[in-house]
Amino acid sequence: MESASVAVGHAPEHEHHGPPPANQSSRVEAQFLGMLLFIISEVMLFGAFFTAYFFIRVVNHAHWPADGTHLPVAVAGVNTAILLSSSLTMHWSLVSAKNENRFGMRTGLVSTLLLGITFLTVQINEYVHVGFAPHDHAQGSIFYGLTGLHGAHVFVGLTLLTFATVRAFRGHFTAKEHRGVEVPGIYWHFVDVMWVIVYTTIYVL
Repeated sequence: MESASVAVGHAPEHEHHGPPPANQSSRVEAQFLGMLLFIISEVMLFGAFFTAYFFIRVVNHAHWPADGTHLPVAVAGVNTAILLSSSLTMHWSLVSAKNENRFGMRTGLVSTLLLGITFLTVQINEYVHVGFAPHDHAQGSIFYGLTGLHGAHVFVGLTLLTFATVRAFRGHFTAKEHRGVEVPGIYWHFVDVMWVIVYTTIYVL
């Protein structure tokens, strides 16, 4: 009994109590995994709208755009170039962060923000002058649904970039710790790629 009491008395002071620590993958970090899963869910959401779009055009053989309506293909094309340019500035910002180039990182983030705001402003102006409403016909519902859904994603991306920009100017990112730039960048590239698909499908085809 005495030896048992001595053994208990000399138990390690920092002995772990409670559940074991969560198992973490050594290949995929939690931030990347969370963003990738989120993007997969968003692809499925966009897929539902594209399904409705192709149902109207292929199954119902409806005219696109609807009779009496016109889509500003040239304006949307310029807007597409603006958004694609923002992917380049976003990449520049991330490369600068990895190379400890704070000026390039900050300038890239600010440039991406300004280009994204410009894209969203042009899209809102397009809604004002396009000449039809979502309730006018099925084509209008799909047009506003797809472009509006993408616009909402642009707004979310701008919010993430705003936080990253504020942190960049506060000196939070280094060559080793730049996840706050990289993860929003992945989302922003997804938004850009999705717009290319939307523009090609809705405006060009």
